[in-house]
Amino acid sequence: MAEKPFVTIAMPCLNEAPYIEACLRSVLSQDYPADRFEIVVADGGSSDGTLAILQRVVNRDPRVRVVTNPRRIQATGLNEAIAVARGEVVVRMDVHCEYAPDYVRRCVEVLEATGADNVGGAQRAKAKTSFQRALCAALESPLGVGGARYRSPDNEGDVDTVFLGAFRRSVFERVGGYDPGAITNEDAELNQRILAAGRRVYLSPSIVVHYFPRPDLWSLAKQYFSYGRGRARTLCKHRGLPSWRPLVPFAFTVAVVALALIPALWPVAPLAIGTYMALTGLEALRVSKGEGLRAFPVIWTLFLVMHGAHAIGFAAGLCRYVWKPDWPKTPPRLRSNRTEG
Repeated sequence: MAEKPFVTIAMPCLNEAPYIEACLRSVLSQDYPADRFEIVVADGGSSDGTLAILQRVVNRDPRVRVVTNPRRIQATGLNEAIAVARGEVVVRMDVHCEYAPDYVRRCVEVLEATGADNVGGAQRAKAKTSFQRALCAALESPLGVGGARYRSPDNEGDVDTVFLGAFRRSVFERVGGYDPGAITNEDAELNQRILAAGRRVYLSPSIVVHYFPRPDLWSLAKQYFSYGRGRARTLCKHRGLPSWRPLVPFAFTVAVVALALIPALWPVAPLAIGTYMALTGLEALRVSKGEGLRAFPVIWTLFLVMHGAHAIGFAAGLCRYVWKPDWPKTPPRLRSNRTEG
C-alpha cells in the first residue's frame, strides 16, 4: 500500500498515575509512521493525578487525545474512544502491558494479510515477583488456561478470541461496539458477535505483548470470580459459547457438590476428589521444575483457587443473569463523532 492505514489506539484508564506516562511514552515510540496513528485515552474520572499527567502529554504531543468515560468500566471507555476514532484500524491497548516496538505495525500487517476483522497476539504473562513467576508457570499449563489457543505464543490461525485485539473499524459498524454492561469478558463477547456475523478473528505469533498477572492470591481469586461471572453472562446473553472450556471448572464444582450432598454418591466421593487432587498435584510438580520445588505448593494452590473461583463466579453469574438479564435485545450501536485520519 502506498500509504499505511490510519490507526487509532484506544486505551481505557482509571487512576493510573504511576503508569500512564511511561505507557504512553512507549506507545508513542512504536515504529509505525508517526503521522499515521493517534492515541485516544478514555479516562473514567481519575482522582489520583492521572488527568494532570495526561494533559501534560497532550500538550507535548497532539497525537494523544483524552475523552471522558462516565461509566468508568473498560467496555464503555473503549466505546467512547471508538466513537471519536479517526482510524480505519482500531487497536485496543491496556495501560498495564508491555508492547513490542513493532506491535501496531504487525497488527496492521496481519489484518491486511489475512482479511480478518480482528487480530491479536498471544496473552503472554510476565513476572516481577516470585508469586507472579509461580503464576506464570501455572498459566503455561492446560490446567491453568483450559487449552485456550490465544494463551500460547506458538499458535497461529483462526480462533474464537484474542488478547486485546486490532480491529477494522468497519466491524464495529457491522456488529456494534463493546457491550456496555460487560464488566468482564467484554473482549470474548464482542468476538463472539464477530464470529456470529461470519467474520474472522485471527491469532498471530508475530504480534507480541506481555501483561503482568495479579500480584497475590486474593486478587487472583477475585479476578477469576469475575471471569466466571462474565462468561456466565455471555452464555446467558447468546445462549451459547464458541468453546465450552469455561464450563469445565463449573461442571467439576457441581460434581463435587453432588458428591457431598447425595448420600448414594458418598462411596465414590473420596476417589473422585482424590483423583482431582492427584492430577493437579502432579501437574503442579511438572510445571514447577523451572521455578524450583519451593514453587510447587504455590502452583498447586493456584490451580485450586483458579478453578474454584471461576466456578463459583460462573454459578453466581448464572443465578444473576438467568433471572435478570441486563443487556439490550439488539447489539449496542456506537455513537460516532468520527473525523477521517
